[in-house]
Amino acid sequence: MKPAVSAAPVPPDSDTLHVDAHGAESKLYARVTSKLVPLLLTAFCIAYLDRINVGLAKLQMADDLGFSDAVYGFGAGIFYVAYAIFEIPSNLIMHRVGARRWITRIAISWGLVSMCMLFVSTPFSFYALRLLLGIAECGLFPGIILYLTYWYPAERRARIIAIFMAALPLSGLVGGPLSGWIMQRFVGVAGLHGWQWLFMLEALPAIVIGFVIWRLLPDGIADANWLSATEKKVLSANIQAEDGSKPTHSARAAFKSPRIWVMSLMMFCFATGNMGISFWLPTIVQRAGHGNTLSVGWLTAIPYAFSAVAMFALSWSSDKHLERRWHLAIPAFIGAALLVASTWWDHALTPTIIVMTCASMCVFAVAPLLWAQPTALLSGSAAAAGIALISSLGNLAGVFAPSLFGFLTTRTHSTSAGMVLLASAMVLGGLLALTAPARLVNK
Repeated sequence: MKPAVSAAPVPPDSDTLHVDAHGAESKLYARVTSKLVPLLLTAFCIAYLDRINVGLAKLQMADDLGFSDAVYGFGAGIFYVAYAIFEIPSNLIMHRVGARRWITRIAISWGLVSMCMLFVSTPFSFYALRLLLGIAECGLFPGIILYLTYWYPAERRARIIAIFMAALPLSGLVGGPLSGWIMQRFVGVAGLHGWQWLFMLEALPAIVIGFVIWRLLPDGIADANWLSATEKKVLSANIQAEDGSKPTHSARAAFKSPRIWVMSLMMFCFATGNMGISFWLPTIVQRAGHGNTLSVGWLTAIPYAFSAVAMFALSWSSDKHLERRWHLAIPAFIGAALLVASTWWDHALTPTIIVMTCASMCVFAVAPLLWAQPTALLSGSAAAAGIALISSLGNLAGVFAPSLFGFLTTRTHSTSAGMVLLASAMVLGGLLALTAPARLVNK
């Protein structure tokens, strides 16, 4: 009887090894995301709420202090003057001194300035504090976008940016009802107006999140004590391989790139629609339904809730089809048409909410797709300068949109002209996406 012959082990084929390695790497990035993104999203959500809560505060503050729509619009917009001026130096400083230290400084300082908004009594004090708030908070958004380039290669970055930028609609979703409740519940407490309590209470989380960031946020891959040495090597190798393929590495190169300037103009157009909605939605809803601050707060949460879903859906579709151009242009055109359509029912609450919800979904959803591109083109100090340049010029829309919207509303006693302004900017942004070189907007 012949002894049994054991079968030789069959080596796994290369496809199996590739799938296993890819699966392990995906799990590693999922763990990185779970450690970093919730913290960064929370910080930006708090920052954006402190930036736009003046829109709901206006419903009481304007009457209490005698501010016109033009005064409010200019004060809302002047925030972005400082934002535009100081973003580039802020990002270059962060690239030099480290994210943990610099983002902590940003969070605590913007929280303190935001709290001081309760002392507003004249148009000048309103303008001055909004300007200081812009100086304090200006580096947060471009700093976090830059920080994500330290961790994620381009093919993984679009969806991460979309998750992070969900803070925009989420801040409105949470902030609308919260702000409305504070303003109604705390009227007269300790002799303060409801809007004063709003600024004071909503500033506290910014200070808290600053200390949390100091405790938990690593400056980069090498500083993450929750990663093994092998995991750090994998992540670092992916970033180094990508950085080595990028042609520009100096800050000066970012300023000379035509692609960066075209992206800046597109960002300005899309941000005009975004800023206009963010700062004027409470006023639009109140004038359509004549509700109190609490009901207005709840109603403004509806467009933001649907916008968060639209942001994820559009980013997922764009990544799946490896396409940016039409994913940018089509929502921009639809959003513009809906903004114009909203003027037909500006005194009817239900149609206003429905149309503004659909318009907001289109307007908010396009930003993450555009932000995925400069991070794939630049590295090092060029990335720091280029990201900040796009953000600075794009955020000049924050000066343009609220103030001009307020001027038009004051002159015409209607928000219709302002809505046409926002729609025109969205159309221009969509046209730029269609006519720009494909390498700017497509993968």
